[in-house]
Amino acid sequence: MREFKRKQLLERIEREGATVGASIPERVTVQGEEINLRTFVFEIRRRDTVPPGERDRVEQAKRNLRRERLQRKQQLEDSDISREEGERLAETIIGLDRALNELEGLGSVDVEAEAQAQETADRKRWTKFLRKALGHADDDSGHGTRGP
Repeated sequence: MREFKRKQLLERIEREGATVGASIPERVTVQGEEINLRTFVFEIRRRDTVPPGERDRVEQAKRNLRRERLQRKQQLEDSDISREEGERLAETIIGLDRALNELEGLGSVDVEAEAQAQETADRKRWTKFLRKALGHADDDSGHGTRGP
């Protein structure tokens, strides 16, 4: 493959909107194991939230997909490959990115819940601080006290 074409393909896989309209590969070999990537992603995405037992599996899948993407990108950068093989690699990398985007999107529900929990905890701390500062709370008993 000519260097110019290699640079075009590398630029294409790094483009911000590269995954728009891209398909998740049906099957792909990731870290030496062939998986039904499209089925896996759609099964996980179909749920509103990822059950606690599945979170580790999803996180491991994301790590493996990132690792596989990096290896394929390095192959595109460094290997003596044909133009057709370069095109296939680029398409697969973009498909891996699409799968990663879908899996990363699962965290948004958890992020919102975490933000709500953080806001509630902040409110409780602020209320406790104000009560203490105004002399309405005792550290040990939790009952209000009045200063002199």
